[in-house]
Amino acid sequence: MADETVLVIDDSATILKVVQLVLTKAGFRVETAADGEAGLAAARSCEPDLILLDFVMPRMNGYQVCRALASDQALREVPVVLMSAKGDQVGERFVKVMGIVDYITKPFSPEAITAVVQHTIAKYSNKRTDERTRPLMARAPSEELVDATAPAEGIGQRAVVERVKTRLADRIAGKIQGIVSLAVASRMEPSDSLGDGRPITHDGADLVPTDAGALADAIREAVDDQVVIDMLRELEPVAQTGAGGGASLRGDVRVVPIAEVLQLLDAQKQSGVLEIEHGGAAVEVCFRSGRVDLAVARGVPDEFLLGRFLVEGELLSQQDLDGFLESRAPGSKLIGSQLVKLGYLSESDLKASLGKQTRELIYEVLRWSFGSFRFTRTRDLPPAAVDAMLALDVEGILMEGFRRVDEWHLIEREVDDFETVFLRNEDAVAQMGRGRLTREELAVLELVNGKNTVKEIVRASRMGSFEVSKMLYRLLSIKLIRRRVMPVAV
Repeated sequence: MADETVLVIDDSATILKVVQLVLTKAGFRVETAADGEAGLAAARSCEPDLILLDFVMPRMNGYQVCRALASDQALREVPVVLMSAKGDQVGERFVKVMGIVDYITKPFSPEAITAVVQHTIAKYSNKRTDERTRPLMARAPSEELVDATAPAEGIGQRAVVERVKTRLADRIAGKIQGIVSLAVASRMEPSDSLGDGRPITHDGADLVPTDAGALADAIREAVDDQVVIDMLRELEPVAQTGAGGGASLRGDVRVVPIAEVLQLLDAQKQSGVLEIEHGGAAVEVCFRSGRVDLAVARGVPDEFLLGRFLVEGELLSQQDLDGFLESRAPGSKLIGSQLVKLGYLSESDLKASLGKQTRELIYEVLRWSFGSFRFTRTRDLPPAAVDAMLALDVEGILMEGFRRVDEWHLIEREVDDFETVFLRNEDAVAQMGRGRLTREELAVLELVNGKNTVKEIVRASRMGSFEVSKMLYRLLSIKLIRRRVMPVAV
């Protein structure tokens, strides 16, 4: 499977990112193209084993791409799986037509897309005997592979060992020379000197060279390479735990997006704490073997606090939550565990709410276009993460996160400032009727009064800024509300 190539053709950057992430992790090589014309060029270049094709695209739609593939002798046998938000309406019409062998409806889960690709390749792959599948023994002498049993970093390892030996030898030699010099000097006359390079002798035999360089050479020759390698291996677990609080990985969000950091920690099954700072806010994500156990934050809006998710999930009334918060001792933390002890929540209810909070915090972090991150490897996670042990899948979080980021870009064209004030179009509301709106949309609509800013609506609704902005965007699109035009000061 590791030699099989999947070409993904879709005009959505989100779909390309998500599918590439999922299928690469499943062991496939993945090529991507952002439109039909680029997809055809990529197909001719990489000769894929399968093409995942979006139906609705600019320049060339899925049907036109299939026609072009069918007319190409080298590509006509490549199986095509259609991806469409239209689902059955489009899929069933084109399956078995011009290379389309199956379809999948957007949005899809990581498991669904992986299963479709694996099944399709297993069923339709031509098993071509080309450069990718030719047995290694049949390769020409010039194509001989590097010995797979040798460490990939063999040359680098030897250099590291030599560096370590040199530093050890120089340090030890300097210490020994100093000790010996003091010992000998204490038995010599003041007029004698140790600076002439004479060896220190006993009964006519040279004991220790007085020159530190010569002594270091002797130590290097005496130290066995395997001893140094064993020492480095013993130190490796200490380095992996981030001993001393040192960060194993750090960087700038503008250079390395957080999504790529999350993917790396997931792929390497890392354990530790990833801290992301953005202005005055910070989010800490606790990883255990590549899965997210908990995310906590400081300096973030109230919508990301646990109380919101308890009320939103109808596990606690706003009145009970407010009463509990007022009765708490100053500086108390971990309201979730306290609520469980007092009988307000069950352990399973708390875990579900922590899962929602953790996901929302990571979705928010994925939007941050600047800031810094630091990952510290350790198996000793904070007690709150050990208690929660959510074991959330990074792929699933990223799929929803990428979708939200794309949707935010669309929403922000209209709701671009949280200080914006909106007005209700009362005539349009009366004409349309409220029965066609969801409960949440009605709640947001009621808070649109020509005075409340978007920020105040978010706070009053006890919902997240993403949900509120999404509803405002919909209400704008159906003309039930309009932006209030502020008077210009003269």
